[in-house]
Amino acid sequence: MQMRVIIVGGVAGGASAAARLRRLNEEAEIILFEKSGFVSYANCGLPYYIGGEITDPDALTLQSPESFHTRFHIDVRVRHEVMSLLSEAKVITVKNLETGKMLQMSYDKLILASGAKPIDPKIPGTKGDRFFTLRTVEQTMAIRNFVTTHKPKKAIILGGGYIGLEMAENLSAMGVNPTIINLSDHVMQQMDADMASEVHAVLRSHKVKLFLNDTITSFETTENGVLANLDSGQVVSADMVILAIGVTPDTRLAKKAGLRLGAKDAIQVNEHMLTSDPDIYAVGDAVEVVHFISKKPSVIPLAGPANKQGRIAADHLCGVPSLYSGTQGSSVMKLFDRTVALSGITEEYAKANGIAFDKAVIYSFSHATYYPGATGMVIKTLFNPEGGKILGVQIVGHDGVDKRGDIFATAIRAGLTAHDLTTLELCYAPPYSSAKDPVNMVGFVIENLLNGTVKQFHWDEVDELTRNPNVTLLDVRTPAEFAQGHIEGAQSIPLDELRERLDEVDASKPIYVNCHSGLRSYLACRILQQRGFVCFNLSGGYQFYHTILADRTQNQKKSFQ
Repeated sequence: MQMRVIIVGGVAGGASAAARLRRLNEEAEIILFEKSGFVSYANCGLPYYIGGEITDPDALTLQSPESFHTRFHIDVRVRHEVMSLLSEAKVITVKNLETGKMLQMSYDKLILASGAKPIDPKIPGTKGDRFFTLRTVEQTMAIRNFVTTHKPKKAIILGGGYIGLEMAENLSAMGVNPTIINLSDHVMQQMDADMASEVHAVLRSHKVKLFLNDTITSFETTENGVLANLDSGQVVSADMVILAIGVTPDTRLAKKAGLRLGAKDAIQVNEHMLTSDPDIYAVGDAVEVVHFISKKPSVIPLAGPANKQGRIAADHLCGVPSLYSGTQGSSVMKLFDRTVALSGITEEYAKANGIAFDKAVIYSFSHATYYPGATGMVIKTLFNPEGGKILGVQIVGHDGVDKRGDIFATAIRAGLTAHDLTTLELCYAPPYSSAKDPVNMVGFVIENLLNGTVKQFHWDEVDELTRNPNVTLLDVRTPAEFAQGHIEGAQSIPLDELRERLDEVDASKPIYVNCHSGLRSYLACRILQQRGFVCFNLSGGYQFYHTILADRTQNQKKSFQ
């Protein structure tokens, strides 16, 4: 079928749409305009070039204009910015950024893949060669060149999202000491605050300074660097600044063309990625999506969904009835020696959107503990209290986190329940897993909660319980563990002595039991419940409680220097 398709934007969604379109239609004239000097580049890999993990800059670009033309016969024009879109006339105006020349071009179909742009923090003093954002290859090169040329010792990173944390790691690798300044009480807003405490601990262990619940009111550039004046009254000095408070949909063209916009001014599309104009599609970070769990309009800028949306738009344009069924926010991030994986909803999201949920926190090992190198991971899982359907997961750990994150993401997409997790037959050998994989263990724990085998309590209930004379707090760890730290007022009876010392436990009061991770306290609850005691198990154990408590104590300090 002969037609002209113009694609605006050549990164994840646009490049994916262009390649898929050619595979489906050999005769279409396909023209792709990209404002930057590169197309089909690995946006998510940019921080790792700065840090030296990726050494070849050519590796950042998956295709070039020349390779696109050679392989797909697609006309790719970089350094060309689409200035206007006249949807009724089906005409765009394009500016050649190299020559300044303007041209008009008609289209039969148009795909908007304009992506997102960094949010301008609107802070006085952000001009100058020490201030950077990170979104394009050109900006990546500028940061890398500054670091290698000027050898900065300290960097301020404004914002604690994916880019901010990845830049903290990669600047550290280059010998630059980072300070993260974050407006909310925790980094990674895609996580709950309790799980973010694990991330805070990782950052601080690698000498990353954190200023939480704080922001910068102004910058001052001096001969020696930059001074950041904080809302708290503190002043932080640095040699360079990364502005990374997030991104917003770049929908300037769509707005001028009168396309229907939704949340955060993102472009509204249907399940085929078709906009309110029947000849214009939109994909990627610029579009509003349906949240897979809540079914509510959302803006979730991620590379995986953008690529899939580009393919779906090309499919529908060519008559293939592909559908986009929503975004669940699956992601994974390397953070120094740890990995963070997420999928589905958080506790904060569930509360804000009226979604019924319960939660379970477990510690588990990456593989059989008798095989060398086993490392721990903490897994927080949200589930529907009626039936146990898995709603969301957050994992922080070392090895094997990405694998479990993918399994949970699949479980959420497939609508699996906790019982289904217990039945999964996952690949097992001692170097890779345990006979009962951490995913299976999450299923067992939730199943026990649903059928009443065990009752639980959570870290945020502990303080009130310590002030309640009508309950008993019981710690079943070893005396050595207890001596290293324990919940205030807790009675110490090691698990292996519990049966012989039941007469020391007041049967007239409910018993709130903790151990290190939640396993021994679960066993203690089974002993106690079968002897008539009312018993509750601390989800995540003392380790999770202590991590959160230590983090909150650190956050309350007036200075983090």
